[in-house]
Amino acid sequence: MGTLLEAANLTKHFTVRRGALGWSTALVRAVDAISFTLEAGTTLGLVGESGCGKTTTSKLVLGLERPTAGTIRFDGQDVQRLDAEGRRRYRRAVQAVFQDPYASLDPRMRVATIVAEPLVINADLDAAALRRRVAELLDLVGLPERAASLYPHEFSGGQRQRVAIARALALSPKLVVLDEPVSALDVSIRAQILNLLTDLQKRLGVSYLFIAHDLAAVGHMSHTIAVMYLGKIVEWGDADAVALDPKHPYTKALFAAALPIDLDGPRETATLAGEVPSPLNPPAGCRFHPRCPVAMPHCATDEPSQRTASGRLVACHLY
Repeated sequence: MGTLLEAANLTKHFTVRRGALGWSTALVRAVDAISFTLEAGTTLGLVGESGCGKTTTSKLVLGLERPTAGTIRFDGQDVQRLDAEGRRRYRRAVQAVFQDPYASLDPRMRVATIVAEPLVINADLDAAALRRRVAELLDLVGLPERAASLYPHEFSGGQRQRVAIARALALSPKLVVLDEPVSALDVSIRAQILNLLTDLQKRLGVSYLFIAHDLAAVGHMSHTIAVMYLGKIVEWGDADAVALDPKHPYTKALFAAALPIDLDGPRETATLAGEVPSPLNPPAGCRFHPRCPVAMPHCATDEPSQRTASGRLVACHLY
């Protein structure tokens, strides 16, 4: 299959002004030198608590933010070095499905116009070809042809998310960034959308960067999982290995707090204490050490490097 997306030492820092007159500045280390790869036709799940840098990472991949340092390579090309035509091809090849389908769809536009909009902008199709393509896309996501004449408010939440998925697939992208695609949906609808996404991946060969809080969904959907904490990737590897046998104390606590993937297996009892530290002033050494139940003295001073443990990469002094 080959590597579709590769990030190397990807970093994004935001400068903020502090004080009554804004004289002092500080850095928010939203994403801090992370590296990962995504193979073509597979799903990389990116998980972690709110504020860990997941959404900023997705914005870097989508080109909505420019990295402070590091590189993103797509299909072997450095995204930051693309010319105007290369950037246009990249925007066509990388699409997104966002968390709230109602907020991401224009309520004044009919579904046919919403789904056709990327084609109108990027493809030279006549009216008949546009109608055929819209009908194909709606059928692909399980919506009837008559849905094209309706407005977003006339659909349920799950149906609106199907419309958003159809729009994202309009240009036949190679990568779709799924930013919390089911968290705004009823529990009964989530499995339907996840199964739809899985089926579309098998049929179209599209790759997903899947960002979610729902760890059971990530374990079900993903081929590999990367766990982020305070701008760093602390564990990365095969999805089944990470979900069923986590190694990093943070990963153990995350999956212990979630609904079990294996109902017959033993349950972890690890819990997370305290709040996530501010990215304005992250702890020295291992960033997780103030909350870690097995922290050692040198965890407070020495930042752990990623090491191989049981077939995955773990940034922890235990290994």
